[in-house]
Amino acid sequence: MIYTVTLNPALDKTATVDGFVVDEVNRIGELREDPGGKGINVTKVIAKLGGTSRAVALLGGSVGGRIERMLAAEGIDVWAFEAHGETRTNLKVVDPRLDTHTDINEPGPVASVAQLDDMRSALVAELSPGDIVVLSGSLPKGAPVATYAAWARACSDAGAKVFLDADGDALVRGLDAHPYLVKPNDAELSRLCGERLGDTADVARRARDLVEGGVRRVVVSMGGAGAVVVDGERALLARSPRVPVGSTVGAGDSVVAALAYAEERGMSLEQTMRLAMATGAANVMQSGTQAAERSQVDALVDRVVIEEL
Repeated sequence: MIYTVTLNPALDKTATVDGFVVDEVNRIGELREDPGGKGINVTKVIAKLGGTSRAVALLGGSVGGRIERMLAAEGIDVWAFEAHGETRTNLKVVDPRLDTHTDINEPGPVASVAQLDDMRSALVAELSPGDIVVLSGSLPKGAPVATYAAWARACSDAGAKVFLDADGDALVRGLDAHPYLVKPNDAELSRLCGERLGDTADVARRARDLVEGGVRRVVVSMGGAGAVVVDGERALLARSPRVPVGSTVGAGDSVVAALAYAEERGMSLEQTMRLAMATGAANVMQSGTQAAERSQVDALVDRVVIEEL
């Protein structure tokens, strides 16, 4: 089983505004709403790929209830824990004329340490060896910076493979727990190592440092340039096909979804990266954080270029 964990979910509202202007009245042309948060986005994409996952989420208030109902309507298994407050709503402003994507994200409710500990214990009790646990997204207010590290250790001790997609101190502390896989983007990796990364060789070098530090596999996404993957044996560059951009929101989450799906099915490294890059590209073509259909992904797989590094 694949479990995705979303400790700070959101209702994502994507507004299309043609010619968005700051400090003036802007009128929305189109508006769509999607259940969001990085882990939830991962679950939605896994479902479209044909896989099964369980979305473990901290949900509260009317917005939280609505997210749970929206996911259930899509046939997604939601394991909801009650948040003490209203789940946040995030606004995504897409301007097709200027080709801009602006995120305005609410902070969300406060989570207590006891609440998070109970949630973690409940998940660990359900795990079996070989399960995959995806820890991704921002931490809620009140959560210690070492939250993901504690979750990663507990899940790993239960025999699960932990995929970590976080940034900043949450990523730094999470690495101490030696997760199975981490997926920073190039900017996050730059912040992590404290230096500006230049070319692909720089990215691969720093990814190898993480592997030597105890991570089994590192995937560094680089937007339209593709991604670098490094494990204990090989390093590859996977180049994404060029596609028209609908929304970049959730693109990294779709890559994580494909990585988890491929791992569960025992795909080779090349097959994994082809699927991950095709899934990322197909989801970039969508509006908001809706997940692309599997047929759209399959149409792009053969256009992914793989190079040894």
